[in-house]
Amino acid sequence: MLKGRRLRAEEIERVVVRGTNWVGDAVMSVPALRELRRILPDAHITLATRSSSEAIFKDADFIDEILIYDRQKNPRRALVRQIKEWRAHRFDCAVLFQNAFEAALIAFLARVPVRTGYATQGRRSFLTHSLKRPEWYNSRHEIFYYLNIVSEFEKLLFGSSEIEKRAPEINLEVSEARRAEAAASLRADGIILDRPLVALCPGSTNSRAKRWPADRFAAIADKFIEEARASVIIIGSPGEAEVSHEVSERMRNRAKVLTGQTTLDEAVAILSLVDLLVTNDTGPAHIASALNRPTLVIFGPTDPVTTRPFSKTAEIIRRPPDCAPCLLRDCPIDHRCMTAITPDEVFARALVMMRWTSAEARA
Repeated sequence: MLKGRRLRAEEIERVVVRGTNWVGDAVMSVPALRELRRILPDAHITLATRSSSEAIFKDADFIDEILIYDRQKNPRRALVRQIKEWRAHRFDCAVLFQNAFEAALIAFLARVPVRTGYATQGRRSFLTHSLKRPEWYNSRHEIFYYLNIVSEFEKLLFGSSEIEKRAPEINLEVSEARRAEAAASLRADGIILDRPLVALCPGSTNSRAKRWPADRFAAIADKFIEEARASVIIIGSPGEAEVSHEVSERMRNRAKVLTGQTTLDEAVAILSLVDLLVTNDTGPAHIASALNRPTLVIFGPTDPVTTRPFSKTAEIIRRPPDCAPCLLRDCPIDHRCMTAITPDEVFARALVMMRWTSAEARA
């Protein structure tokens, strides 16, 4: 439990939440942000996050403001600027989802009176209300890691918490204006939208081991076009352009490669339109499923127990060997966890999921 003096809800008018750095983690923090809004309905909630995650929360109704913190070019200058911005906002409370020492240091130097989070990386002395990392950290889904912080915070405010009794709400929304703009952009790229729209994400920004082979993505892309009469787009970040173009070059048919050609804002809006996303274990898997789009995730070296998309619209395909999950970024042997998964089984499962989408549209 959080250690520190008991708090009163009326003391908390301005809250800053230090969000996570990775896109998938940012989506997995959504249920905790929604619960924070529930317990502090009248507070002004600011989310401090990287610009790379800003688009995820653009239409969110559970935060009031986004404060960008990018530190790649000049970390020291960015740190000083962030401290000054937090001071200027005169926050009453900082809720730290991020585990880093720096997050607690910023809150401390910005003189935020109440500072809560996990006592990781030697930062306990900078927190007014510290929380021990739970024993189930590596055996329960990551969304509960963030929900646990808010649950303990609710206990400090009210003496008890309702969070464990409630189903996590991970849904994200995209405005109709953004959806219309995305549809117009796709049409301008020659994509026919009166057919099923399938997105493929064959990359992964932080691990080559998580990638299903490019020739297999190419095989299912051709199947979608030839057997399901679908329009196929390939998405990803600029760093995934090479593998995306490899998929395209191995295809018999034409798919539109959007990898590196869209902002995350645009990619989120596009994902809100798809009938299906087939992807490795990467950020778009979490985004699409949180947008309630059918999402089929191919898992290999990572652990679906803790990081699979937490949505009823998401499914996984996995054929784990004895060495999985290894969590390695490069496979030291033959990548058997991924090569064991065939294009035929992925395509068969994808067709079933696409039929769900069609049935929902007719309902």
